[in-house]
Amino acid sequence: MNKTVAEVTLDQLSLLGVKRIYGVVGDAIIGLLDAMATQDKIEFIPVKHESVAAFMASAEAKLTGKLAVCTATMGPGATNLLNGLGDAYSDKAPVLVITGQAPRNKIGTDFQQYVDQQELFKPFVAYSANLASEDAIVDLLQKAAQTSLQQRAVTHLSIPKDLFQVKTAVEARGLPTVLEGTASFQIEDLTEVTTLMKTASKPIILAGAGAKKATSAIEELAETWGAGILTSLGGKGLFKESTPCLLQGIGEGGNPHAAEVFKEADVVLLVGVTWWPEGYVPQNARIIQIDTNFATAHKGVPTELGVNGKAEQVVPLLLQDLAGYQKNSAWKTQVEEAKAKWADQNEEEGQITGSPIHPSRIVRAIERTVAEDAVITLDTGDITVWMNRNFRQSQQSVLFSGYWRSMGFGLPAAITAKLVQPEKQVIAIVGDGGLQMTLADLLTATRYNLDITVLVFNNGALQMESDKIQAAGDRELGTQLTNPDFVQVAKACGWTGFRAETDSELESILEEAIHTTGPVLVDIYTEQAFFPETEA
Repeated sequence: MNKTVAEVTLDQLSLLGVKRIYGVVGDAIIGLLDAMATQDKIEFIPVKHESVAAFMASAEAKLTGKLAVCTATMGPGATNLLNGLGDAYSDKAPVLVITGQAPRNKIGTDFQQYVDQQELFKPFVAYSANLASEDAIVDLLQKAAQTSLQQRAVTHLSIPKDLFQVKTAVEARGLPTVLEGTASFQIEDLTEVTTLMKTASKPIILAGAGAKKATSAIEELAETWGAGILTSLGGKGLFKESTPCLLQGIGEGGNPHAAEVFKEADVVLLVGVTWWPEGYVPQNARIIQIDTNFATAHKGVPTELGVNGKAEQVVPLLLQDLAGYQKNSAWKTQVEEAKAKWADQNEEEGQITGSPIHPSRIVRAIERTVAEDAVITLDTGDITVWMNRNFRQSQQSVLFSGYWRSMGFGLPAAITAKLVQPEKQVIAIVGDGGLQMTLADLLTATRYNLDITVLVFNNGALQMESDKIQAAGDRELGTQLTNPDFVQVAKACGWTGFRAETDSELESILEEAIHTTGPVLVDIYTEQAFFPETEA
């Protein structure tokens, strides 16, 4: 028997491995939801605001590397998705958006809530189409999915309201299996790269999340080449703290002594990272960049040589060709001294006492209490730079809004992480301002009785903006917040709530919160501390 467009859509998404769709109920997608109600392969996760649905899809795609899906109705529902899609677009997360559209005979008219969705989504998507015929549904879904997965991009399909329940003879079909061969590089293919590397007397390796499968090789390369290793926020935790040449993070919130070293570098090797922290980088260094999709990777990076390949295939070949390289022992010593200097300072900062509690002290308590394999979700703002500065990450997975840097990401990402990896400990670290942007979705965690812990840095301010205003010598307006009693709000939403007011009780409260079943919020009385690396 023929199925409806909505039923075929769900069959197709199921074949693609989709397990859940995030969204808000709306008139133009009722046909899709009707089909979802009669099957059990894909779960609909209703949230309070469409931006949260898009954040959740983005977080799932970042966490798993697989296709994630969100949906919304036409008009305001579609426009509300854009902020979360900006996050997915900027961080190259494979997300498919399905939106309802006006009935076919109303497209292009003054019909209520109608907007040209292909133009609306254009800045954020690699592919967008409007379904015009019921028999095209599989072809369009396949094209969208392939584009998302191959390009690590956002794609979009709008479906007119009246098409969802029209029957079609087409059937879902799986994407072709793509077999990836072994390394396509030979040592001689990389001669130009290693020749440039051999000119270095002060080499640096900057590694990001894309270096995950090459960490051991990178450590060996750093030792052979005499290079220091710096990481982006996405690369934190890839290397053990004990790695001799590891300088940790760079940029705002990173190792404050690393910039002094980095600015002297003469050759820089970027591995699996698209980030170039202006203001912290060398001016005349020669730059080599390794990325699986180099064509879209060098965002503002003044790269001289690009290698389009996987780090785990390329780095071992570089290592072979550098055998016998005479490294600069003085440079190695300079790197190790910067590492030791920051290690001592970081340890000292984590011991600051007092009430309200200093952010560095909160970070140290988090470091001491979270599981080594926890999933940590970060909101954007002051907490991001303090975590980057002081958190000595081990094997935790960290989800954050990288290039888009949107507030409100932390809570939706934590909800998603627990749905996707229920066996993992999930900790959301949020500011009071960021949490208020998605506060209603505390109830989404309640609906699913999710065992997540939300830690709120409650300093009553948009502190990062306050710091920037102070650094510029300008007058503040709107940075001080009117906060609710977060513990009482959490309890009203069915959560367990704790409050930490002094550093002496911090670890014990966090331990109790983390090991309490169900959704838990900890309101931490936080000092309005000026971040030391702030620039106007």
